[in-house]
Amino acid sequence: MNKNKKLWIIALVLVIIAVAIWLLSGKKKKEEVSFETDKVEMSSIHTSITATGTIEPVTSVTVGTQVSGIVSKLYVDYNSVVKKGQVIAELDKTNLTSELNTARANLASAQSSLSYQQANFNRFKTLYDKGLVSADDFENARLSYQQSNQQVVQARENVKKAQTNLSYATITSPIDGVVLSKSVEEGQTVASSFNTPELFVIAKDLTDMRVIADIDEADIGGVKEGQRVTFTVDAFPDDTFHGTVQQVRQEATTESNVVTYEVVISARNNDLKLKPGLTANVTIFTMEKNNVLTVPSKALRFTPNEAIMAKDQIIKDCPGDHKLWTKEGNTFTAHAVETGTTNGVLTEIVSGISAGTVVLTDFKISGGMTGMPQDQQTSNPFMPRPGGNRKNNASNGSNGSNAGSGNNAPRK
Repeated sequence: MNKNKKLWIIALVLVIIAVAIWLLSGKKKKEEVSFETDKVEMSSIHTSITATGTIEPVTSVTVGTQVSGIVSKLYVDYNSVVKKGQVIAELDKTNLTSELNTARANLASAQSSLSYQQANFNRFKTLYDKGLVSADDFENARLSYQQSNQQVVQARENVKKAQTNLSYATITSPIDGVVLSKSVEEGQTVASSFNTPELFVIAKDLTDMRVIADIDEADIGGVKEGQRVTFTVDAFPDDTFHGTVQQVRQEATTESNVVTYEVVISARNNDLKLKPGLTANVTIFTMEKNNVLTVPSKALRFTPNEAIMAKDQIIKDCPGDHKLWTKEGNTFTAHAVETGTTNGVLTEIVSGISAGTVVLTDFKISGGMTGMPQDQQTSNPFMPRPGGNRKNNASNGSNGSNAGSGNNAPRK
């Protein structure tokens, strides 16, 4: 019985070893290497940054008033076209006219006093020359004359000031343009104290607009005057507008620990689609090269190695920091090239290869080792049953050749 028992044990061990060898030496599919290629060709290469900005007129003027009073007349409204010097509003002039009349009366009084003091001074001068009055009396007469003269000068200035304030009650347009906003109505009182009250905002020319874009500090180094800009607005999503970087402002703005710089972009608005205040989605082209020799950047990272080489294939390498590879038959040939600018996707080729050359960019390996299906492995009575977590991971992973090689790997 012991001898038969040993034979059964030996037979069982042999069966287990045979099954294990069969699983470990599963069938292999023939591995095939396929190559991805692309052409060296003339193309355009550019880099760009994006930002948001606000559209506004190039020239806009806020019209206010330097005097206080009640708005008696308004002659313009929103979108009114105005000319330089055109009357657009008037304030009540009653108090200002009264101040002017008072100043004129004071001037007349000062002039009368001056006439008297001048005659008195002339009389004292005659008497002083004859020695009939003292020097003190003569000096007092001259002082009174000089003071009266200064009072006349001051009264004249008060009249000019009153006249100017009265003219301020008539509000005129400082430029040719269009009224963008109106902040007052007839009958409203405006008070001019420390700040000038805003009555109107007038834009000079709505066909000449600009975009004030906020550029992040990480991108501002590449922005220069004269660069091409395209932008869109939500009001016209199908239209693309064009502009040019006009100014890069040096002042930084910090908000929520984010530093940005203002960039002024000029934009024509001949069809008047762009309206002040619209948000623009801006693309600034920081680098542009047209009609240059380019190649996909990944082609410069391709290098043939033993993993993709067949036994009868030949590599012809060459010195150089940047290389492109071509394949003719079983021969891989390296071409040393000089590169220029790049945007990450395309790279400029300055020299070293001609246009139209087909270069290698990548490779793929198909096929691999295949083994017994996973469900058959777990149902084999001679296989040890894995724990619950490992079984779930295997069943949720990849199947086919990857599953076979994955299960065999720990046994080696």
